[in-house]
Amino acid sequence: MNRQGSLRWKTNDHFVMAGRCIRHLTRNLDNLLIVIVLPIMMMLLFSSVFGGAIQIGGDENYVNYIVPGILLICIGYSASTTAVSINMDMSQGIIDRFRSMPIAKSAFITGHVIASVFRNIVSTTVSVLAALVLGFSPKASFVEWLIIILILLLYALAMTYLSTIFGLLAKTPEGAGAFGFVMLFLPYVSSAFVPLETLPKALRLFAEHQPITILIEALRSLFASTSSPFIFEAIIWCSGILIVSAFIAGQIFKRKTV
Repeated sequence: MNRQGSLRWKTNDHFVMAGRCIRHLTRNLDNLLIVIVLPIMMMLLFSSVFGGAIQIGGDENYVNYIVPGILLICIGYSASTTAVSINMDMSQGIIDRFRSMPIAKSAFITGHVIASVFRNIVSTTVSVLAALVLGFSPKASFVEWLIIILILLLYALAMTYLSTIFGLLAKTPEGAGAFGFVMLFLPYVSSAFVPLETLPKALRLFAEHQPITILIEALRSLFASTSSPFIFEAIIWCSGILIVSAFIAGQIFKRKTV
């Protein structure tokens, strides 16, 4: 087989594995609820239930204020399901079957990553549509929308590879699933739902220096079409986490499948 044919064969392996993971998604009610129902419930909960009680100052629409945080919560929680899927494959022996087949070794992780990106595209689309129905009014230009998509895609990939590490290291699927609670919690200790000035001093100090706040402020400024120094920082943070997590996940997978 020539080099071009070999590359096409290996690429096909990755998409075949991704198709397998996506089929599992469509057949799993829990995953469908996370992808479709969670974004809608989050938007309704914060805009309709808490929105009237939380003061953010000024005349800004509260829906506009919370959309970046809800997007990151939904992406993080959706990406965290990858940890459970990978751990189940590793613990149930299916990975040994894959190793005995003439497929690219990297296809296993890449397939899960592609499926996670697909889940997050659906989840993010549902979140934005729900926000628009509830009064979300972004002012972003075409270029700013492209930057928003880039940041969200980098964040989804970073969280997926980080989730992959947990899935490979955890002893049980339940342990792997604990990563989801971490990713669901972090945005709450940030500027996602309330201004940082309203937080107690210790929490405010943590919130001001954690990457989730930087991402939220970057997205918020892009949606409002205003300049912000956080945009470049957000891209750097996501890219750094993605590169480090992808490398570590690859090394752990190699060690566990020797």
